[in-house]
Formats: sequence, structure tokens, C-alpha cells
Amino acid sequence: MSDRVVSDADFERLRSVRASAPHRIAEILAGRNRPAPLGENGRLLIVAADHPARGALGVRGDSGAMADRYDLLRRLVTALGRPGVDGVLGTPDILDDLALLGALDGKVVVGSMNRGGLQGASFEMDDRFTAYSAESIAASRFDFAKLLVRVNLSDAGTAATLEATARAVTESAALRLPIMLEPFLSSWVDGRIVNDLTTDAVIRSVAIASGLGESSAYSWLKLPVVDGMERVMASTTLPTLLLGGDPAGAPVETYARWSDALALPGVRGLVVGRTLLYPEDGDVARAVDIAAGLVHAPVAAGT
Repeated sequence: MSDRVVSDADFERLRSVRASAPHRIAEILAGRNRPAPLGENGRLLIVAADHPARGALGVRGDSGAMADRYDLLRRLVTALGRPGVDGVLGTPDILDDLALLGALDGKVVVGSMNRGGLQGASFEMDDRFTAYSAESIAASRFDFAKLLVRVNLSDAGTAATLEATARAVTESAALRLPIMLEPFLSSWVDGRIVNDLTTDAVIRSVAIASGLGESSAYSWLKLPVVDGMERVMASTTLPTLLLGGDPAGAPVETYARWSDALALPGVRGLVVGRTLLYPEDGDVARAVDIAAGLVHAPVAAGT
């Protein structure tokens, strides 16, 4: 599949199935070949594509970089076809499209849950669960759930988000469904939400997220790479994946930070979206190959 190019005919078939035979999506998911959830070496490289459902279409200075769905799907199929890419994170629209394109077979699939805190909305902190539920993720035979939990101590919308998040963690544990929690301490700055990426703030967000729900048995963390990652990873025993975030700075510096963080105990891999799908030089395959090399390089025992 590494050399596959999505054609106009593939997209024509996709549109035709969506219009005339939508039941085929469930049939394809039911027959999907599922890999071991932790891959061959216990580490994962997951490509993320759940940003559009929050109205977040920008990459670097281009506010509409992710607006062309066909371009995004081509990039995703390219990424998923590269060796060392274990799976994909997305909302129902993205994952259904990829299923129809035959791109999910043999891949770890992560369903994104809360997309209701739309970027720039006055209610952004009341981050409703408007996509997958734990039950629907399990019914679709996916491998992980994922949610975003931003904690804003000055915004009352956080309370509803925390309650809904705790319920999702409890439901996932009851289904024995691993769930990735992506926590941040956040605040309003000039009318927009800004995440605090200081070491102490990330550690505090980890403490809050880790205690949500009636069981942490199936809880994972999805954390930004920040200064002092040794201290961050010392604050939790939960398996952790690193997120790529909004691409900024020189790629070589980003890769170096990822490499250092991947060597820490408890880190199990990367979940990266825009940095790999929209690299500065436009070469998706090359960006993905570099990340795969970092994730699946030999690691010391005990990680």
C-alpha cells in the first residue's frame, strides 16, 4: 500500500457509496483486519486528523490548509501507507472516508470523542462530546478512544467538560477500551483559548486528568513535548503518547525534541497530525518516515 495513490475514480466510488449504499461503511468496519493494539514493539505512531471537526483548519499561516477534504484524504492515505505508521486518529467523517478508501485495514484506529468546543467560540471550554461515544467506538471495532480535556479555572464551562470526561473514562473502562486523555491547563487571552505549556502546568493537568473516572485501568495520556519532560513523565504511571501540536520552528528541532522525549520511561510513541500531513517542504512521505524512524528505533528496556 506504500505506493498507492488515491485516484479520482476512488473518490467517485466513495461518493457513490455514501449516497446509495451507506450500510457498506459498517460492513467494511466489521470485516476490518485489526492489528495488535501496541504493534510489534509496544510503540505507536498515530497520524491525527480530528482538527477539522472543531473548525480548526489552519496550519502555520494558512487558515484554510485543511479545508480541501480530498487533499487531506490523499495526504492521510500516503501517511498510512508508509512503513512504521501504526494507525490514525479521527472523527466519524474522516474514518468513514478512510474505511471506504480501504486505508484502515491492519491499522490501529482511534475515535475522537469531544469536538463541541469549537475553536474561537464563546462556549469553547464547554467541550461537548459531539462525535464518538465509548460505545460506538467499541461497536465499530476500533482500538482506542481519545478525548481532549482543557481545564480553565476561570471558565465555568470547564465543570461540564470534566463531568462528561469522567463519564467517558468510566464507560471506556467498563468496555475495556483504552482511552487517550489529552489534558491542558488553559486560559482566555485576548479572546482566544491559550494552553499553558510550562512544565508545572502540564504536570498539574496530568494530575487532574489522571483522576477522572471510576477506573484508570484503561487510561492513557496524550501530552505535549515541553521543557522538563523528565519531570512530566515522573508525574504519572499511565502509558503516554506525545502529541505534535501546531507546527512551529525548524523541523530538525522538532524531531530532536521528539527523539529526546521518546527515550523517557513510560513514553509509548507519537500522535502527530499537521506537522506530518502538512510539512513545510510538502513531502508527507519523508516527514512520516522520519517520525516512524524515531518511534520505532530500538529502545531501552523498562520504557
